[in-house]
Amino acid sequence: MDNPLENQIQELKRKGVKATVARRAVLEVLLEGPSHQSADDIATKVSSRYPEIHLSTVYRTLETLEGIGAIDHVHLGHGRAVYHLGDEPHQHLVCDRCGSVTEVPNEIFSPLNETLSKRYGFHLRRNHFAVLGRCSSCENSTSQTSVRTYG
Repeated sequence: MDNPLENQIQELKRKGVKATVARRAVLEVLLEGPSHQSADDIATKVSSRYPEIHLSTVYRTLETLEGIGAIDHVHLGHGRAVYHLGDEPHQHLVCDRCGSVTEVPNEIFSPLNETLSKRYGFHLRRNHFAVLGRCSSCENSTSQTSVRTYG
């Protein structure tokens, strides 16, 4: 039977990182979802299950897990950073109207990264930012509504 938590724990061990109670708890919360959670949300869930794990330990655990590539954090607009498992490299498209998040493969941004690298010597941290825009539903509803002017 395939156990996602145990798979994550085995990956930690392969990377030479101990599977502490705190690391296990954070991974457990991330696996249960939702897929993108703030540090505060993760800490609240961990502390409700494991009251002996202090808030500072949860934050250090997030840093450690991110440092070894087990998790990533991303800024999905103007709100707090959120964390997710670092399993499949992907980028986030965020609708600035309804807040929907669409995950797309990193390869979509490879041509942009290549252009920025050649022209400006700049390399994207693709897993760290989101691309803001409008989803098709919001774009269609915006184009169908009339514009009101006041004055």
